[in-house]
Amino acid sequence: MGKFLTEDFLLHSEEARELYHNYASDMPIIDYHSHLPPAEISEDRNFDTLTSIWLDGDHYKWRAMRTLGIDEQYITGNAADREKFRKWAYAVPYTMRNPLYHWTHMELKNYFGIEILLNADTADDIYTTANEQLRQPNFSARSLLKRMNVEVVCTTDDPVDTLDHHQGLRESDFEITVLPAFRPDAAFNFDDPASYNSYIDELQEASNIEISSLNSLLEALGQRVDYFHQHGCRLSDHGLQRMYYRPASPEQLNRYYRRIRNQGKELSEEQKQALTSHILLQLGRMYNEHDWVQQFHLGALRNANERMYNKMGPAVGFDSIGDFQQSRALANFLNELDKNRELPKTILYNLNPADNEVIATMTGNFNDGSVRGKIQYGSAWWFLDQKDGMEEQMNILSNMGLLSCFIGMLTDSRSFLSFPRHEYFRRILCNLIGNDVANGELPDDMEWLGKIVSDICYYNAREYFDFHPAPVKN
Repeated sequence: MGKFLTEDFLLHSEEARELYHNYASDMPIIDYHSHLPPAEISEDRNFDTLTSIWLDGDHYKWRAMRTLGIDEQYITGNAADREKFRKWAYAVPYTMRNPLYHWTHMELKNYFGIEILLNADTADDIYTTANEQLRQPNFSARSLLKRMNVEVVCTTDDPVDTLDHHQGLRESDFEITVLPAFRPDAAFNFDDPASYNSYIDELQEASNIEISSLNSLLEALGQRVDYFHQHGCRLSDHGLQRMYYRPASPEQLNRYYRRIRNQGKELSEEQKQALTSHILLQLGRMYNEHDWVQQFHLGALRNANERMYNKMGPAVGFDSIGDFQQSRALANFLNELDKNRELPKTILYNLNPADNEVIATMTGNFNDGSVRGKIQYGSAWWFLDQKDGMEEQMNILSNMGLLSCFIGMLTDSRSFLSFPRHEYFRRILCNLIGNDVANGELPDDMEWLGKIVSDICYYNAREYFDFHPAPVKN
């Protein structure tokens, strides 16, 4: 590989190298937002092929392959695993300067010890070598997490989930803490009345509460929050185009809810927004009572391709950055919770880089001295989760907030091979600070700067979240 992917990859000064190797590289990982399947951790799955662990579910790779004109049968279709991998190998050299190129080779090196470049010519040898390793016990799901020095991983779970796999993990001798995160988006997805009511029927069964009114919906959600808390959950997550804040009277809200739940009728956009903001405010108060962290992922334009959505469903690579107004409703929403000190710790992620400064400055409006870094400007997310995006997020946070209070990186991934993204982030962080020292813009105080780096990589997240296990109530 020559100069590519050496031990000093992305570290362009002596100071950057010292910060990374002495203060960042060995820090444990707290992966507080992922989409790893808890069943696969609980069952300690071994993957049959490199395709199944590496390509299945990875819409980043799928988008790149489609761009190159590769037929869908080799992406999400029924082609054999080896043929799918060959197509991905063919694609990799064409991804240069996309983060996929870096991630691909970091993952091959860190997990499999493979240091040759992946391309059409090396595909079969790499596939065979990796598959032989995947069959070994030390390549099971749990072993892969341990190999990456993961201390805590949080999955993303719907309120109707039983959390049986989480309970099983907590009763096992697995040394890594695996916790659920509460993702109630379906409870306020009012776009299709039939789908909505089908989901509410599931929530009704899970909570054992008849849901015929807005109040009973909130009661059911509260029951599930309690249930998740008993199973160690300490944070929630919400995926929204933008935050909604549209006050309405109790009579109006109840009428709107009866319209969709009892009558099965569609709601206007204004009615949807009023109900969504009310539900989120009530959830925020519940989170605050439980000392949870709430996360908001804002700004994605999802399922933009109607033809492919109808054919394949959501989350398969047809989403993009959206350009939604964010600031006023977000400020009003956070302010409504803050009025009576009901605002929980909050992480705000944005997808549109035009909103970077908006979100960074918004966090400062509601930091109140009660908690260090109470309102967080979240790490660069999705399309911004690359070198330029990470650097910009950290530069803006440095300029408009305190980088030293930042809780750092997460994978936001469904893959057990994605944890080198933490290394990628740590190298970029150390290079950013190290170059400032080399340029005379920061003092050459490696002990203090090293502390800040270690805090961002690990200690800030450990302090911010309350991940102490709670007893599971049967």
